[in-house]
Amino acid sequence: MGLHDLLEPLLRPAFRLGGTPTSWAELVGFVTGVVNVWLVVRQNIWNWPVGAANVVLLGLVFLDGGLYADAGLQVVYVGLQAYGWYCWRYGGRGRDELPVRRTTRNEWALLAGAGVALTAALTWLLNVHTDSTVPFWDALTTALSLMAVYGQSRKLLESWWLWIIADLVYIPLYFHKDLHLTSGLYVVFLTLCVFGLLAWRRDLAARGPVAVAA
Repeated sequence: MGLHDLLEPLLRPAFRLGGTPTSWAELVGFVTGVVNVWLVVRQNIWNWPVGAANVVLLGLVFLDGGLYADAGLQVVYVGLQAYGWYCWRYGGRGRDELPVRRTTRNEWALLAGAGVALTAALTWLLNVHTDSTVPFWDALTTALSLMAVYGQSRKLLESWWLWIIADLVYIPLYFHKDLHLTSGLYVVFLTLCVFGLLAWRRDLAARGPVAVAA
């Protein structure tokens, strides 16, 4: 039995939404995605293994839907989930809990530069080497998501703003690609991101003046 035979049941329709078939991978990805973001809002370290399961499932959905950059992004996410778990577990001083902090100017400069470069490179790659119908938007959301997950792994407050911007693009993009349930999932993500931003902001304020790591 090959890999395709093992994965094929996950891509079978679980039900139809608005006349469009929704696969089991998309359905379970919806559930694990909501749980994952809820755990991030609560700063629960278990968000990382749940997130790893979520990105594997969504990777199958995006590959099947022709969102190649997003599918490749899920592979990168698996490694970032491990990195994020390590940072949250061992990143605090004296092995205390890693605190929420603000993004430094240097970090913003590096993130912005990397985001622009990655968006440009992926847009070119998708235009030249794939049949993607949305190369720029696929590339942009991929870059924004990588910036956001890095910030999340370091508990940077502004990572929530990056997720919010990405979600505002993802919602119509996935609906356009007939991934209606996933589009709805990102509406839920957007709401949870607002709650996450407010919760982390309260946590930062409760700590008082916090030294910002360089």
